[in-house]
Amino acid sequence: MFDTMTITKAGGALCGAFLIFLLGKWAAESLYHTGAEGHGGEEVAQAYTIDTGAGGGEAAAAEEGPDFATIFASADAAKGEKVFGKCKACHKVDGTNGTGPHLDGVVNRPVASIGDFGYSDGMKAHGGNWDPEALNAFLADPKGVVAGTKMSFAGLPKVEDRANVIAYLASLGG
Repeated sequence: MFDTMTITKAGGALCGAFLIFLLGKWAAESLYHTGAEGHGGEEVAQAYTIDTGAGGGEAAAAEEGPDFATIFASADAAKGEKVFGKCKACHKVDGTNGTGPHLDGVVNRPVASIGDFGYSDGMKAHGGNWDPEALNAFLADPKGVVAGTKMSFAGLPKVEDRANVIAYLASLGG
């Protein structure tokens, strides 16, 4: 039914169709491209911008939410134990240090107070105690709160997760 010439023609037609689509894509990108390299290196400004209100709404929503003390008062240590799974790679709660210092008894403990752990200079200079508010700020943005910290974790973005983890750590005592 199909001989070699028919199969060759079908293969050529398929390749030709793909070539046409490829050239069409290239032509469309050249015509409608707005980047700097398409305009002789000049930066091209948008003709107009539609304000969707997304930028200001996030800041207002963050301000309208309950404060950390309110969220921490209703925090769930069991949920915090699940969230603590992200921390287990570096921190232990059995009194031994891992990559990071052990965290049993960390709530209300002085910062950089574990004698046999090598803290960064930034953490040693930070001072203070790890009260729930300080832990909340640190867990939200570790490198922003303690410049030069060795902790490479980006932080926990949800305030509920931070409150639950702090409640879990507080339940461990020390």
